[in-house]
Amino acid sequence: MFDFRQYKRGYYMPPVECNDWVKKEYIDKAPVWCSVDLRDGNQALIEPMGLDEKLEFFKTLLKVGFKHIEVGFPAASDTEYEFLRTLIDNDMIPDDVTIQVLTQAREHIIRKTFQAVSGAKNVIVHVYNSTSVAQREQVFGKTKEEVKQIAINGAKLLKELAEDQPGNIIFEYSPESFTGTEPEYALEVCNAVIDIWEPVPEHKCIINLPVTVEMSMPHVYASQVEYMSKNLHRRDSVLISIHPHNDRGTAVADAELAILAGGDRIEGTLFGNGERTGNVDIITLAMNMYAQGVDPELDFSDMKSIVKVYERCTQFKVEDRRPYCGKLVFAAFSGSHQDAIAKGMRYKTENNSNTWAVPYLPINPEDVGRTYDTDVIRINSQSGKGGVAYVLEMNYGIDIPKAMREDIGYAVKDVSDEMHKELSPQEVYDIFKSRYLKYDPVFKIDGVHFVQEDNNEITAKVNIVHNGKATEVAEKGNGRLNAVAKALESYFNTSCNVTLYEEHALANGSDSSAIAYVGVSDDKDRVFFGAGIDPDIMRASIDALESAVNRQLEN
Repeated sequence: MFDFRQYKRGYYMPPVECNDWVKKEYIDKAPVWCSVDLRDGNQALIEPMGLDEKLEFFKTLLKVGFKHIEVGFPAASDTEYEFLRTLIDNDMIPDDVTIQVLTQAREHIIRKTFQAVSGAKNVIVHVYNSTSVAQREQVFGKTKEEVKQIAINGAKLLKELAEDQPGNIIFEYSPESFTGTEPEYALEVCNAVIDIWEPVPEHKCIINLPVTVEMSMPHVYASQVEYMSKNLHRRDSVLISIHPHNDRGTAVADAELAILAGGDRIEGTLFGNGERTGNVDIITLAMNMYAQGVDPELDFSDMKSIVKVYERCTQFKVEDRRPYCGKLVFAAFSGSHQDAIAKGMRYKTENNSNTWAVPYLPINPEDVGRTYDTDVIRINSQSGKGGVAYVLEMNYGIDIPKAMREDIGYAVKDVSDEMHKELSPQEVYDIFKSRYLKYDPVFKIDGVHFVQEDNNEITAKVNIVHNGKATEVAEKGNGRLNAVAKALESYFNTSCNVTLYEEHALANGSDSSAIAYVGVSDDKDRVFFGAGIDPDIMRASIDALESAVNRQLEN
């Protein structure tokens, strides 16, 4: 039964108003990023990664630029332990990278965790216990004092074991289920831990405030984080870490507002992999900053390779519409969108602008390794004339005249609609070629000889092949193309008024081909188009006229 009355508000507001984060307009610098793909993400897979997949994924995280990487829960299984020891024993962890391991606040698990990280140069040991009302009452059956003592005992043991172990060991504590914990009680527990660790600015500890389950709108979490940030002991010696899950689908908003509220660090995963609806997607967070002109300090320029590694190692698929990385996120099928993008790109080029402001594209697709020919302007039955023209220009150097674009646009849409499919750039070109280039179902022009007259007129002697018979027709005109057109008018006894003529080179260099476009109108004011490609621009023009008049006569 779908009964909303069984659900009640499960979160707790701070005891005082904490809304200073509202006054901040934007995030002005990147947080410290921590990937938890190899632990939190891995434990959410149907088939957890093996050693080879984990090593490949770890190398990808290094390539992206992560400096904090959670590598597992080494006391939980032999696979987790083996992966950690492989990294350490084979010296696979760069000196500027800190690995992170997770442990419950239980003595035997903590001790085994320290054994597992032995020999690592830089390690974050992340200890946690749940503090929420629901966990205290339903799972542990313990009082606030008893739950706080669990955290205190764990913190003491971390400090004791770290004193006897070489390497740089950083402490991290999470009041798990923070969003379901009274903020003043979460503060009390965290401060008790901080008082034991006694961090200093040169060697900070980490207090992680996890959205273990999303229980509120993002602004509530921001107020909770701000309350903690304002009241934690030794605040200048503490990194506040944010770890949102995505149960309400607002993990990115949780993270962004939490940074405004005082968060220094983000724990999340690539593409948001994680339990239930997942963790916060670090790619979306980082690229959101990038799109606002802030250096995210992570490199997602080769997004396609990252997607391939992720899909291969996790056996999950990146959704086609996932922000910044899905196959279709930059794709425009709508005709009006395509036209605006094409004009925006042309405007940027013509004005030599260094600022990205192309309509419908929040970032330059090339920044993440995408290409305009296959990723941006996509052609189907919804596409418009601007999109078709853009595809032909970008892929084949064919700059369709404005007067001709509607004609080719409808021709392409008709084919896509009939085939019920998206058309590739090659298929679009094939339609253009069959419709406008060497289109001669009625007649052919087998040759033309021009004679310059004394009165500046041109005589064109045109060899017309029609119904298997060749006939030479001579007519004068005020130019070469005009003379050929008049010869066709004379032979076919029809109006052949050239209303469009444009030409341009298809490639640089004196030996490159040129393309000419011709439009002719009949006595009913209908316009028919043709195109010609040839190293000789006159021959290209004649071919274009031939195609246009053939289409006119056919109709």
